[in-house]
Amino acid sequence: MNHRLRTSAAVAALALAATTLVPAAPAQAKHRPCPTLSVSGGWYGDNKARLDRLIAGHCADARTKGRKPLAVFDWDNTVIKNDVGDATLYWLLRNDRVRPPRNDDWSTTSRHLTPAAATALRAACPTGVRTLPTAADTRCADEIRSVYSDGATTGGAAAFAGFDHRRTEPQYAWLAQLLRGWTVREVESFAAAARAENLAAPQGATQRVGTARVTGWVRHYDQQRDLIDTLRRAGFDVWIVSASPEPVVDVWARGVGIDPSHAIGIRNTTEHGRLTAHFQGCGTVRDGEDTMITYIDGKRCWINREILGVRGPAAERVQPAARRQVLAAGDSDTDVTFLRDATGLRLVLNRNKDELMCRAYENGDGRWLVNPVFIEPKARKTTPYPCATTGHTAGDGTAGPVRRADGSVIPDQEDTVY
Repeated sequence: MNHRLRTSAAVAALALAATTLVPAAPAQAKHRPCPTLSVSGGWYGDNKARLDRLIAGHCADARTKGRKPLAVFDWDNTVIKNDVGDATLYWLLRNDRVRPPRNDDWSTTSRHLTPAAATALRAACPTGVRTLPTAADTRCADEIRSVYSDGATTGGAAAFAGFDHRRTEPQYAWLAQLLRGWTVREVESFAAAARAENLAAPQGATQRVGTARVTGWVRHYDQQRDLIDTLRRAGFDVWIVSASPEPVVDVWARGVGIDPSHAIGIRNTTEHGRLTAHFQGCGTVRDGEDTMITYIDGKRCWINREILGVRGPAAERVQPAARRQVLAAGDSDTDVTFLRDATGLRLVLNRNKDELMCRAYENGDGRWLVNPVFIEPKARKTTPYPCATTGHTAGDGTAGPVRRADGSVIPDQEDTVY
């Protein structure tokens, strides 16, 4: 055999060995099975099977075409049991981390705060201090907690007024506004401390804030942690959207593998590196107007803006189906708009919320999945949901019937998944 033939044979042998010993990575990736949910307990009926089918139907495209399907989750009582906004406020009050309002004028903390609430807060809380001594001053702590938790003063007067009930919830927003004067990093450290305490506390624990006993524990739902992990491994683009302050949501989202860049919450504006009592705007709402947060229709706006890149008034409108979330998950009327926008499945944890359960149980297009809450599920609601009369809350706060997209009224619905 001459030199040229020997060289050609050697090259061919090496090529054959390489293809035999090292399979091509792209081919291997294409044939890898789509992941499925590993936590079986807690799922109602065929909900787990339908979620697995949805994942299987989209993961192949994600791998072969590089197209990431979108999944969006609410946070509080959807991914975890209880509320991280509550947990954070209670920690702030127990640790003297609420700053007094600018010029000791409580009306500067929210454009929706009523004069009665501003007066009650000024009477209850000291002035001329760097931070409010709410760990020891139970009167001040009680007033702040009441305004935030109950939407009323300790004397029973309404604390907020003059807001669009489909765009904002001023009680939720007020927590973000009480963070005025702190840096994002400082708020994250507060949230991390509250997180550690609430995860370490036994299930059912309470804590004292002022003179009140309030919830003192939080737990992740194993089923939702598993669902989020499975979606990510299947190539989905997974996001959290919450009506808690964004630095707080960022801290908690890391616990289920979601990067802060994929967590959306209430966004304060900043001055000199510190949070103000005002918010970034979305859609037709400008920065500092403070009339829209990540709440009901506001969640749609922020999803469209931050995830889909839609700017201006168009962010308030429904986007083309091909761009929208394939899967959405929520537990409350606060989630109903972005759930309706989902094109594949809409997972609802049943907390007996009227409008959400009216739409989920009516299930007009067959894409709604109702599941009992995974920890301490609600008992069956003994009366039908008032879909045909008062299930829907309008922007001005008035109650009316829940309507389909064509304007027809959804009839009352029985509670059947509990």
